Amino acid sequence: MEQNRATHAFATLGHPGRMAVFRLLMRFAPQGVRPTEIAEALGMKQNTLSHHLADLTASGLVQVTRVGRSLYYAVDLDTTEGLIGYLALDVGRARPDLLAPLLFPPKDAAQMDPNIPDTDFDVLFICSGNSARSIFAEALLRDLGKGKFQAFSAGTRPNTELNPFALEILKRNGHDTSLLRSKHISEFQQPGAIVMDFVFTVCDTAAAEECPPWPGQPITGHWGLPDPVKATGTDAEKALVFAQTYAGLRRRIMTFVELPFESLSRMSLQSRVDAIGTDSKAKA
Repeated sequence: MEQNRATHAFATLGHPGRMAVFRLLMRFAPQGVRPTEIAEALGMKQNTLSHHLADLTASGLVQVTRVGRSLYYAVDLDTTEGLIGYLALDVGRARPDLLAPLLFPPKDAAQMDPNIPDTDFDVLFICSGNSARSIFAEALLRDLGKGKFQAFSAGTRPNTELNPFALEILKRNGHDTSLLRSKHISEFQQPGAIVMDFVFTVCDTAAAEECPPWPGQPITGHWGLPDPVKATGTDAEKALVFAQTYAGLRRRIMTFVELPFESLSRMSLQSRVDAIGTDSKAKA
């Protein structure tokens, strides 16, 4: 990246408000987010947000597209890659003592719970309530994962009980629900907790939550789906919405478990994970 362009980008990110917007958009990347959703998540006034989005767009860090009547703002990943590369390779001169912790996450050195069996990949699904979507994902990956995955789920504001419609859908599809429960993400952020290989958000609210970086730099993805708990109508109509959400997650997880993990680089794997989240055929 050329120095003047990098300086402009760094100066743009030097404002706390613009940095907050950029960080939120990165959690949704490569998907775009509407300004109303950004403002709600950050508690920011619309006119203030408009200025920040204009500055981020002018710097090349963010791009905007129109879908119907709505504008969607998304991180420009090519520009962001160039900026990070400029900082690491040009300014930082690719010093191994600076880059090694990023390139080689210390997963193997982390303390592991001896009561949890070792698998190829540990995966965490995050939602707000951890009562339906993330629970669906946990059960699906556990049962479709062919022994390669240890699946977990948690909520940023978990409910005290699992949704009864969700439990009924799982039981109807042959999943064991006896060990499923709502959990707070703090259970997976304690010293000695499992170091995740993948962390997925499955609802828009969870992706917008302010969470610290996960140890071990897991691959992350946003597989947001509408909240079936908000469905209205008769019990039959509500059950149909839960069934559609389950089906959407099942398609995504079936695609995920079939990925050729052994032959994919981290960059290629991240691209595949992003593609699963944006594939319209996988949406409920």
